[in-house]
Amino acid sequence: MTGDHLRVLLDELRLRAAARVATTSAALAELTHDRAGSNDDDEHDPEGVPLSSEWSRLTGLAEGAASELQQVDEAIARMDAGTYGICANCGRPIPAARLEVRPFAEHCVACAEKLGR
Repeated sequence: MTGDHLRVLLDELRLRAAARVATTSAALAELTHDRAGSNDDDEHDPEGVPLSSEWSRLTGLAEGAASELQQVDEAIARMDAGTYGICANCGRPIPAARLEVRPFAEHCVACAEKLGR
């Protein structure tokens, strides 16, 4: 696996994460707008999902997408700095198989297990 392949993979992950951030942000903005205009007690509405449930779901999705985007951006920064693929804890190389599965990994398997990541 080449560094070019991993860069393409990271760039693709970044595009997908950025798209999810934009989509969930737009959905949250729409829900905020809908909530602002409503004085109804949506928790007892027999028709559909309560707004608070949808708010919680979208907030979780938005936070997950933003976290993944940040991790990918940090991995790209490490790649640009020449430290990509080096464990941030022990300094040993991160196995290529781990980077293929988790391209934004910053720890080798042993250190990730020790650190609980």
